[in-house]
Amino acid sequence: MTRSRLYDRVAEETASIVIRRYSTSFGLASRLLDPSVRQHVENIYALVRLADEVVDGEATSAGLSTVDAARLLNELERETGAAIENGYSTNLIVHAFALTARETGFGTELTAPFFESMRTDLSATEHDQTSFDAYVYGSAEVVGLMCLRAFLQGRAVEPAELARLERGACALGAAFQKVNFLRDLAADYEALGRSYFPGVDVPGFSEADKARLLDDIDADLRVSAAVIPALPAGSRRAVALAQGLFAELAARLRATPAATLASTRIRVPNPVKLRIAAAAALGRTPRP
Repeated sequence: MTRSRLYDRVAEETASIVIRRYSTSFGLASRLLDPSVRQHVENIYALVRLADEVVDGEATSAGLSTVDAARLLNELERETGAAIENGYSTNLIVHAFALTARETGFGTELTAPFFESMRTDLSATEHDQTSFDAYVYGSAEVVGLMCLRAFLQGRAVEPAELARLERGACALGAAFQKVNFLRDLAADYEALGRSYFPGVDVPGFSEADKARLLDDIDADLRVSAAVIPALPAGSRRAVALAQGLFAELAARLRATPAATLASTRIRVPNPVKLRIAAAAALGRTPRP
């Protein structure tokens, strides 16, 4: 193994640790990906999590100011762009992400909206519909598009079919983000002072609010479920699992009183996750 390839391998092994430690759901789903695709998805997840820690996690815990966090995020974006351009970074997670970006063919058209949404978390505590849509696109839909690039690497896809797959990837990313917002409604409001959903008053969160938000989430899930059968076999089961896990969480959120959602975080029990994983492993894809 050459020194450069050794560095690449260590960078990717570092990225792989992140998804295992931070997310049981995505970590479980990634295990159903073909190995070559799995590494790309883990590389993408690691950088996304690293940026999220700057705006929501360790930077705040370390006592950094918003100005300092913004500076670190800007530096991370510059380093990511440079690594995509020249193929190297001293930051192992950035290096792994750049390997994926260069191999699968995406660049600042997807990373720029992502970092812009991350910056929004440092300044905005409420959204109108326009800013909400932009935030969801940058924080979640572009991540779905990055993963789709990895799924389709080396495959020729007709423009119309690619557009359909991209709509599905964006819809699934949006559903993930909106489900997370709804699940974390109380924590985001109480700990971070944020209210992501336009027009929603968290202390007065109502059944009508809940139904409206979940109807929108279910619509996204229907769009994404419709394209899963068209994905390559090496990624289809993993996406079906992720879809199934979030559809289950959405169903549990719908069954939970609105007042409870405003104060409690709902989760999918591990035995249920394993049941959904078993179904996905057997090739059962969710119905639109």
